[in-house]
Amino acid sequence: MQQQPTFILVHGAFANSFSFAPLQAELGLLGHRSAAVDLPGHGFAATYTRGYQAPQDPADLAAAPSSAAGVTLADNAAHLIAVLERAKANGPVVLVSHSRGGITATAAANARPDLIDRLVYVSAWAPVELDVNDYYAEPEMAGVDPGAFASALAANPAELGALRVNFRTADEGALAALKAAFFADGSESQVLNFLNTFQPDENLDVGTSADRAQAATWGTIPRSYIRLADDASMPIALQDRLIREGDALTPGNPYDVHTVSGSHLKWLVEPAEAAKVLASLA
Repeated sequence: MQQQPTFILVHGAFANSFSFAPLQAELGLLGHRSAAVDLPGHGFAATYTRGYQAPQDPADLAAAPSSAAGVTLADNAAHLIAVLERAKANGPVVLVSHSRGGITATAAANARPDLIDRLVYVSAWAPVELDVNDYYAEPEMAGVDPGAFASALAANPAELGALRVNFRTADEGALAALKAAFFADGSESQVLNFLNTFQPDENLDVGTSADRAQAATWGTIPRSYIRLADDASMPIALQDRLIREGDALTPGNPYDVHTVSGSHLKWLVEPAEAAKVLASLA
């Protein structure tokens, strides 16, 4: 067992460890152990207000305090590092992140490369040249609507101190926008099912230039990038740019690149293809 790697799985925005249940089942059936992380304010620590229940109370939903308020990227990284320390005591560690979870994985790798035997990004943020928010102004993101959540926003982020999205909305326009951005290749049932696994709140801090990938630490870890071929929220052009930037930062340690079909969320609902890729990295 000491020679077998543990896959540590880090979720994206509004998600939680529950998102990885189908993937963990596939990995387990392939003979691999894994642990999914809930970042601070996520999982059973998430905020679900009375106003989020049916019938919904918009006023309560907008005003109820959030457990994600004030959570920083440093908090997320510290939480993940504590998990990595425990996992590393039992053998090699493969750190897998998805989407916004890549920011936390990158920060942890900058701080403690000794705890990670391989970094794996699945259509995840691994910023090198720019801060995350600045990439949205770049050509690779020209076709992405950064306001995909806007029509479902349930509170003023500046007042709440966090993002709060009503994923239980019945607004057809909002649901269509969410489907197009994140799960265009899913059935209506799959999309609604996944939206009901999301939690309403997410913290605001995505880091600064100090949190970009650092060659002396992050750049020493073997790394892989799993491209999601049909991702509309993180287009393949952006994924490829992040790969190029990482390779340019550490040309002696380039990404090992794989491609999986499907949208931003499809691989979590139907994980067999991605699980086989991850198993090959073990």
